Amino acid sequence: MTPNPSPQTRAALYTDPLLRLCDIALAILALNVLAIPMGVAAAAIYLEDRQNPLFYQQRVGRDRKQFRIIKFRTMFVDPARFDGAQAAQGIQGTAAARNQFQTTVPNDPRITKAGRILRPIHVDELPQLINVLQGHMSFVGVRPDVPVQVSDYTPQEWVDRHVARPGITGLAQISSNVTDIPSRTVLDLEWVKHRSIGLYLRVLWGTVGKVLRRNSL
Repeated sequence: MTPNPSPQTRAALYTDPLLRLCDIALAILALNVLAIPMGVAAAAIYLEDRQNPLFYQQRVGRDRKQFRIIKFRTMFVDPARFDGAQAAQGIQGTAAARNQFQTTVPNDPRITKAGRILRPIHVDELPQLINVLQGHMSFVGVRPDVPVQVSDYTPQEWVDRHVARPGITGLAQISSNVTDIPSRTVLDLEWVKHRSIGLYLRVLWGTVGKVLRRNSL
């Protein structure tokens, strides 16, 4: 039986319309400012292997509804690669499917030359601005997982982390203390339970700072 969301996760619901307005305004501004860099990135990806520069994948969003996330493709096209969307029935089946889903690792040979440039500076995430305008994502939230990653969480954690829209960035992404799924989950749930305009702006500022520091190295 699927648990109900924890009462604390619903306490911040009144802020969601304000966060949505911020998302729309920032997404429109960002798409206009970043249109040319995004075009350059798309061209670089296409010219490397003449394949679609965009990558689509099923992710789990608000209220556990699935949507297609949009990113710049940074890996070679592999039709046989399991995308994590086929959540098998039952815990054993889901866990087995989760073991088939491969996340990227340092020096992953599947990453293209363009991807090795785009990924460290997070340019590959920019098409998610379209997901934000569509209402599937927010600028700030928990990072959206693929369906089979349900086995990484307890049933209550899985329900709670999907009370709000997933984000392009989040508390876990700006923290230097996240080393595994449990430590990430703690910060994910902190956002869901305490989301506010102030925390939203704090995460955005922290994300800008992190990207600039990485680019200055």
